[in-house]
Formats: sequence, structure tokens, C-alpha cells
Amino acid sequence: MNKLYIYLLIAIVLNGCTSSELVENWKNPDIDTFEAQKVLVIGMSPEEGNRKVFERKLTSELKKSGVNAVRSLDFFEKSFTTSPKTEEEMMALESQLIEKGFDAILLSKVLRVEDKVTVVKAYRNLDKTFKSFRDDYYENQEIYHDEDYYEEYQIFHAESSLYCICPDKERELIWKGSIDITEPENIKKAVNDYVKVLVWALKGQQLLILEELTDEGIDL
Repeated sequence: MNKLYIYLLIAIVLNGCTSSELVENWKNPDIDTFEAQKVLVIGMSPEEGNRKVFERKLTSELKKSGVNAVRSLDFFEKSFTTSPKTEEEMMALESQLIEKGFDAILLSKVLRVEDKVTVVKAYRNLDKTFKSFRDDYYENQEIYHDEDYYEEYQIFHAESSLYCICPDKERELIWKGSIDITEPENIKKAVNDYVKVLVWALKGQQLLILEELTDEGIDL
């Protein structure tokens, strides 16, 4: 299937039913497909509760697609994130992962949070064309009086990266995707939406989940 068609299909489908959007998608040009034997899923977050929700959901979805995925919470010692690690400690960690059979790491993190303001009433009337000044003024005069005319919300700019730590290959970045999350109703919805976008992106790039992306495969 044509890759451009795949990206357009993903964008059209996902934008209609999720608060998350894939805004940038990079894949190592030297790699066509990549199917790992064992993947460590890491969600970097200062809040352990959010991390648990994210890692549980992502590993669950990957396992449904036949991927042997393990949460970092089930692998790292509880004290692992309590202090910064040195480069030597990180090298030792990679060696330990290889010894345990891991050959890939899927790392996700929020890079920044951006505050946005929407003009609510104007947005609702965005597609309206008024036939006269009278109608235009009448429909929009709430601007003078509506305290909720402006609506503040946040966009979370997040990123997921897939790294190979194969012992017989160069350890390198395979794929990276930037995903924006428009402020969701709750953390569960945010995680569900993010994971949907992430898994679909990996499928479309033939990474981890080596399945053909088809119209029948859409389940959003």
C-alpha cells in the first residue's frame, strides 16, 4: 500500500475520534522492517500513577498484536528512578537488558506543555456565512457579555522513540514519533488516545507489529 495513502488514512481516521495526533514521524531510512523479540516499555513521568497507567495500557496493546512487551515498572528496581544515572550506569543497564533477552526499548515522554486559548463562540460560528450585518451582529453579540467567550486549554507535546539494543547490531534509533495530546478529560482517556496513535504509527511503519495496514484493520 502506498505510504502517503497510509499517512493520510491515519490522519483522517484518528483526527475524527481521538484527542491525540501524530504530528511528526521519522524512520531510519536504512531499516525497512523491525520485529523485536522482547521490548522494554518505558514511560518517563514524575508521577508513578500516570506511569503505571501508561505502561500497563501500552504493553497490553502490544501483546494483543503478538509483541513480547515488558513494563519498566516490572523490570527496574523501585529505587531506579529516585536518583540520576551516570553514563556508565546506563551502559551497564543496556548490557543487563541484553542478558535478559531484550533487543528493543520503546521510550515515551512529555517534552513540554503549551497553554492555548480558543475563542469559543467564534469557533462555533466558523463555518457560518451570514447574509446580512443584522444576522452577523445578532448571532455574535454575546461577545460583549459572555464570560466564557475565551476557553483555555493545554496541548501536551509528547514523543515516543524506538531503539534497537541488539547485541549483534549497532545500537541506534529506529523510529521517532511526535504526538500532540489536546487536553483530555482524564488521564485514562489521554493514555488510551496516545496508545492508539502510537500503535497505529508503528503498524504503518512495519515496526514491532508487522501487519499490513488496511481499511478492515481500523478499530477506533
